[in-house]
Amino acid sequence: MTKAIIIAAGPGTRLRALTSELPKCMLLIGGKPIIFHTLQAFRRHGIHDISIVRGHKKQAIMVPGATHYDDDNFQSHNILHSFLCAKPKMEEALRQKEEVIVSYSDILYADSIISSLKDAQDPLSIVVDSDWADNYVGRSDHPPSEAEKVIIDEYGFVDKIGKHLTFDGVPPAKQGEFIGLWKFTPGGMAIFLSHIDRVNSTCSKTCPFQQSKEWQKAYITDIMQELVDQKEKVFCKAIRGGWFEIDTLQDYERAKKSFSHPGSWHRS
Repeated sequence: MTKAIIIAAGPGTRLRALTSELPKCMLLIGGKPIIFHTLQAFRRHGIHDISIVRGHKKQAIMVPGATHYDDDNFQSHNILHSFLCAKPKMEEALRQKEEVIVSYSDILYADSIISSLKDAQDPLSIVVDSDWADNYVGRSDHPPSEAEKVIIDEYGFVDKIGKHLTFDGVPPAKQGEFIGLWKFTPGGMAIFLSHIDRVNSTCSKTCPFQQSKEWQKAYITDIMQELVDQKEKVFCKAIRGGWFEIDTLQDYERAKKSFSHPGSWHRS
């Protein structure tokens, strides 16, 4: 069995004109909220135990049949600590020896990407777009410097990860972008939670952590890099397009246009 967690706590500041009274994941694409595309994709793959971490305008996100976790400190957190609000569900999955797929709430992706991720056998697998540069054509409001970049080692595992990276001198075959979708096996979840407990025991909320000025404001990429630095293996499940990130008004309009032509965005 597989569980899913969707992280939907952020305020969507780059879309403030649309998100001042509504979470970004509730904006309509193709006639339904962004998050509903994700929910339906999971359910098409037999994933029905779905949890949602809410924060900004949380009352607008109420999904029948889902488990809701609230990050009432979302303004002090970044995405990692919002994700950790669902730790009870992670611990439940570990006890039940179930896999967990985790998704950002502002991305859309082809069903084939979930199928591919479900097939991954490594303890921790992240989805990485090897055609990442194509995704930035025409995105002047969201330049490549904003990509959560990944440098892939010769065996297909993460060597380095984070927005701060540059690909200067890195062969194209070792470049990619983390799309905000990943999977833990039960063993991977045990590894992840053990490192979370370790960092929590040694680092205050406001101490620096990896590329973040404060532990409580850490990104998912920060904890992934921490795992790699601690000699854990993070596998890169490679794709070639077939997904959208919706971070700016430009992205939103682009996604709406693409969804008006079914199938036009499924490059993978």
